Amino acid sequence: LSQLPGWSVQPDGSIVIATGNDDALGLYRCTPYNSYGTAGESRPTRVLLKVRSPSGSPSWLCTPCQAPSNCPSALQDPPAFTVRPKEEYFQEVGRELVIPCAARGDPPPTITWMKVGSVGKSSARVDGNSSLVLHPLIKEQHGVWECTATNQVASVTTATSVHVLGTSPHAVTNVSVLPLLLAANISWEPGFDGGYFQRFSVWYTPLVRYPPRAHHDWVSLSVPAGAQHLLVENLQPDTSYQFSVLAQNKLGSGPFSQIVTSVPRGKGSSPKHPWCPRSHLVPTSAFSPGFPVTTVPPEPPAMTVHVFLSPPRALTANETVRGVLLRWDPPARASVALSGYALELRQDKGGWEVLERSIPGTDTQVLVPGLIKDAFYEFRLVAFAGSYISDPSNTVNVSTAGMEVYPSRTQLPELLPQPVLAGVIGGICFLSVAVIFSTMAACIMNRRHAARIRKRRQ
Repeated sequence: LSQLPGWSVQPDGSIVIATGNDDALGLYRCTPYNSYGTAGESRPTRVLLKVRSPSGSPSWLCTPCQAPSNCPSALQDPPAFTVRPKEEYFQEVGRELVIPCAARGDPPPTITWMKVGSVGKSSARVDGNSSLVLHPLIKEQHGVWECTATNQVASVTTATSVHVLGTSPHAVTNVSVLPLLLAANISWEPGFDGGYFQRFSVWYTPLVRYPPRAHHDWVSLSVPAGAQHLLVENLQPDTSYQFSVLAQNKLGSGPFSQIVTSVPRGKGSSPKHPWCPRSHLVPTSAFSPGFPVTTVPPEPPAMTVHVFLSPPRALTANETVRGVLLRWDPPARASVALSGYALELRQDKGGWEVLERSIPGTDTQVLVPGLIKDAFYEFRLVAFAGSYISDPSNTVNVSTAGMEVYPSRTQLPELLPQPVLAGVIGGICFLSVAVIFSTMAACIMNRRHAARIRKRRQ
């Protein structure tokens, strides 16, 4: 650097170039070191140089070895976003959703949109402002969309998630099967619920013939509300089974998940190693070509689990004239008497907050007013019994698009608590009796007064 006038190194290792010229063009790497050596050099960074002529129009400064036709590509500005889309968008199916995206660069970049994981041409379009226009919004447009700005220098990408409300649920993912003794434990990750409460069912069939049977010939088992796993028992040992998971909400059924094949263990089988069970997934290519193979985790060590309090069940949400009414069923199992519930809420995928922590254990519904208009809410319940707290219930989604706003605190459906209501009713009854007695006394006094006046006249 001492041979380059105007170049210097700062104490923090930065390079300062006082005057930019063709000597500054190129790739740079930084290598930190001390008395013990170095861990290696940094990733390279490229220095580009652009100058302007006295007239103000851009002119390109090229190194002598570059042909004139190559100069602009080395000296232009890469794209930079000036408007980025939000991280998430929530919109009802059938409506219009416009997602902005803009970038600058030299030359001006081209903006393109693409749905991650999509196959084929999308029905979406891009308007004159480079915004993504989804109209009418359909279920298949749910997912992650990427906005890419590209020019001759570079390409940059930003992403956003689109949630389409008011549809049937999406397929579950990451289905895995843990083979057990004459049983199998199926677990999965729920897909988007379409804006409504969703339930799951596990479908299975033995592989006794080829090709595999259609889903309507399979055995189905309902999954408890809010659960993401199910134990399928009474299976035949050393027999291959196929499993699939189906999600449903009030608008219908989603697609079946991928099919996973597994072999339950027999009574005489034992793992070869403590961490590796002998039974394993049979490759689906041996029975049904085209289905993906899912690897299941090793069987955890056996242990006794005592369930003291199961979560509230079947939480649902309904819009009323006073707000959103939540209803649920009590926990199925509790080792001690149920003492109450706590209602949790989060808005637009933010953090969970406690909205109401003193709901009596005898109640199975609560009214939630005061929601912000055109927002997306999620609700869930936890139960209390003695010193135990249950896992959260299933989550219900509420969109307030087009709803009225009820600016008051969360309250139970009753107008007044039962003790207060009983006191009010008792007071009204006492007041009514007092009014009746007062009226009767007044009538008697009036009659006596009239009788005295008649006697005086006589």
